[in-house]
Amino acid sequence: MITDQISDCLTRIRNGCIAKKDTIYIPYSKIKTSIIQILFEQGFIVNYKLEIKKNQKSILVELKYIYPKKQSVIKYIKRISKPSFRKYSSSKNLPRVLNGLGIAIISTSKGIITDKLARTNKIGGEIICYVY
Repeated sequence: MITDQISDCLTRIRNGCIAKKDTIYIPYSKIKTSIIQILFEQGFIVNYKLEIKKNQKSILVELKYIYPKKQSVIKYIKRISKPSFRKYSSSKNLPRVLNGLGIAIISTSKGIITDKLARTNKIGGEIICYVY
């Protein structure tokens, strides 16, 4: 049994990029779907879709690479707020990942959004992960 499902999701994406996989499967949950949707909107993955096999839902994620060397678009993906140590931030103190080139995914009262959107809406929350 997996205790931290978000860390498992990010580790599957990281390992898939290192192994240069075209697609990976991630067990379904709403929060993981929201994180993957943000990665899709920000251009870190090609596509994703929900699949049901033998009454189990999973998310099929198509990873994005830069050719001809097949370098992953995702250079760094790290979980920040962990179940043992939660990391919260106000809207004024939200982190800037790589001086704005990367993104921080934030869990707010308005849902899971990027740090840039949280800054414009003046909403703070729990910092889930950094991606660049």
